[in-house]
Amino acid sequence: MGFQKFLKSIPKSTASDRTSLLPLALRTIDSSLGTTTDLTPVAQNQLNQLIETHLKSSFTAKDFLSFLKNRIHYHPILTNLDFYLFNYAASVDSFRHDNTTFEWMVRTLAITHRLQYLTTLLQFISSNPCPCADGIFSCPKTEPIYRFAINAYCKVCRFDDALLAFDTMRRLIDGKPDVAVCNIIIHGFVKFKHFDKALEFYHRMIGERVKPDVITFNTLISGYCKNSQLGLALQMFKEMKTHGCSPNVVSFNTLIKWFLLDGKIEEGIGMAYEMTEMGWEISAVTCEILVDGLCRKGMVLKACDLLICFSMKKVLPRTFDYSELIERLCREGNVVRATELVDELWRNGNLPSLIACTTLIEGLRITRKIDEAYKIMEKMLQECMLPDSVTFNCLLSDMCDAGRAKEANKMRLLGLNKGSDPDTVTYNILISGFKREGKKKESEALVEEMLDLGFIPDIATYNRLVDGQAKSKS
Repeated sequence: MGFQKFLKSIPKSTASDRTSLLPLALRTIDSSLGTTTDLTPVAQNQLNQLIETHLKSSFTAKDFLSFLKNRIHYHPILTNLDFYLFNYAASVDSFRHDNTTFEWMVRTLAITHRLQYLTTLLQFISSNPCPCADGIFSCPKTEPIYRFAINAYCKVCRFDDALLAFDTMRRLIDGKPDVAVCNIIIHGFVKFKHFDKALEFYHRMIGERVKPDVITFNTLISGYCKNSQLGLALQMFKEMKTHGCSPNVVSFNTLIKWFLLDGKIEEGIGMAYEMTEMGWEISAVTCEILVDGLCRKGMVLKACDLLICFSMKKVLPRTFDYSELIERLCREGNVVRATELVDELWRNGNLPSLIACTTLIEGLRITRKIDEAYKIMEKMLQECMLPDSVTFNCLLSDMCDAGRAKEANKMRLLGLNKGSDPDTVTYNILISGFKREGKKKESEALVEEMLDLGFIPDIATYNRLVDGQAKSKS
């Protein structure tokens, strides 16, 4: 049974019989859609009471929308009857739906994945447009309503329904469709690997004089790349200019990523330089793509050189965290190069993250480069970058083991001045270091400081520390 036929089969209701016609509406709609609704007597009674109580005899679209939102939508039993009520209202002589009820119903059906009802609803809208479209212009809400439905279809690969809805919308609206609607369909085709249909729809857009935007081109560029057609992707990139559209960061990032994946290293790096020449700032995402792509190809040192070049040109984003590159360099034994990279970037104003510094210090410690580790820690503290206690204490221990307890204590005092709180382990490391060096005065001063701070819990611990100093002296 067609939609118009089933509506005609529902007798027009009046104020006296409107609730009694609801069961007939439910059965008729179920028959037309090939579904069944088992409405229990209790639910039927609840629904009748709600209609009698909250819908006036001559209710308006505003009244009906309020009824759906406030009385039906959150009802545990009746919420799925909203579409039946929508069609029941359409059968009332004095009532006419408008764009508010259309939009609510379309969104509700789409969000709850009742797409079989959504198709029927769109047919109803096309045959019964909003009252504001009774003049020479169409309802301005028609396109947004259909756009939401088209998006719902594309998300689940129902492209026949999406195209039917698009064609219907095309007939109802004034002028050309908005490019945003076309982008939804193109993106859906690309997502579900129907790239030939995406290109076909793109050419249809151009033929209908719908001007593509940067999203259109970025979607198609991505589609070409995913189909291993980098040459055509680059051609589409150049075609943007002929349509008066400028590429954005996403355009460049997509091409850079796929050039690197395809082993076209110079082309990928060249795209990054072209970005800067066109006035675009390199984003943190761009840097991540470049560094990750180069490292995957075993070109870690080239990634370092590239970052240094960007830093010297003042185009390296300050939000980019190069800790993963530092970690990879340290893991591969290139600790010296990692140190050079951090120093160079830091000198140009690109402060490393706390993780990058900690990773580098650990790498330097493992390779016994204590001086370099000390310098990094000192610079961190001067920038108020407070390390974790484990890293801090391990470096102090290494310095004390190397007979440099005085420098280690100096670092503790610097950290204390910048907000770092030493713990019991910190003091024990330094006390032991001073003991081994026979520096009783410094050791006693730390013990007294521990006592003042409450780090010595009892007299036995205190005596043990003092005895240790005496034995160290003897």
